[in-house]
Amino acid sequence: MKKKIWGFLIVLVLTLLSVLIYAVQIVVFHSPRDTGFYIFQDIAFLPLQIAIVTVVLGSYLKRREKIERLKKINIVINAFFNEAGTDILKGLIGFSKNYDKTKERLNVQTDWTDKMFSETVRYLINADMKIEYSIDQLDSLTVLMKNKRNFLIRLLENPNLLEHDTFTDMLLSVFHVMEELMARDTFEVDNKADMEHLSNDIQRALKALLIEWVEYMRHLRLEYPYLYSFMVRKNLFSEERNIMIRK
Repeated sequence: MKKKIWGFLIVLVLTLLSVLIYAVQIVVFHSPRDTGFYIFQDIAFLPLQIAIVTVVLGSYLKRREKIERLKKINIVINAFFNEAGTDILKGLIGFSKNYDKTKERLNVQTDWTDKMFSETVRYLINADMKIEYSIDQLDSLTVLMKNKRNFLIRLLENPNLLEHDTFTDMLLSVFHVMEELMARDTFEVDNKADMEHLSNDIQRALKALLIEWVEYMRHLRLEYPYLYSFMVRKNLFSEERNIMIRK
């Protein structure tokens, strides 16, 4: 309410100031006709001024604001992969039957082009990832998810993620796997219906996480080459990974 009152007062003061200036102009120059002409000339130009301010300048400011929000989102994404995402990815990828084939497509190198990233994303979208499991794997994944639960909850509470639908969807799919695992006291491998349900959840989360990881690497390549170099050297899908730089 106070902001509205202040806004009204500012408009009122500026309007009165404008009237005062025009009145002074008439008194000093004794030319009401010229003053009236310039008033109408200013009014005629007003729609163009509004168009420039609201459309052109407004669009520019919105783009700038969106860029700033995306930067904040990318900071969140970076924190996710550093604190939880990579570990969860390691845990989920072990359930993939065709891991060897997938691993070949994810061996990101420093010389990758944008086209190569796009092709990898398309491959992952269309990939038929078969899931296999064991009690030990499910138990280990449950423990891992429990350890990352608080961090994932804090991420989901971040309002900036509303600007990044695919990342939010990925988080929700991972969070759902965590809830499914934690809701079970034991895993009944002989219960095919339940195991198939878990397999579908794991497959969904794994595919979404892999796609986001590739997009994350693409972003690092464009915006943060030094971080990209580091992530390539520690790429969990590379058999030759070595954090040390070799010539």
